[in-house]
Amino acid sequence: MSEKKTFVLRIDSKTYEAIEKWAGDEFRSVNGQLEWIIHQALKSASRMPKKEEVEKKGKKG
Repeated sequence: MSEKKTFVLRIDSKTYEAIEKWAGDEFRSVNGQLEWIIHQALKSASRMPKKEEVEKKGKKG
């Protein structure tokens, strides 16, 4: 499994509440929902790294 990075995210309370509700509707945590949203955005923009690239990066560090 790839290493997870931590960072601080500041968003307005209304946006957080909307994400929190969406996450609850799909039985995910807010963090899990944000990961899913980011993954989908990267995929739809054809910017998702290929599996081999991710694995090579993991072996380097």
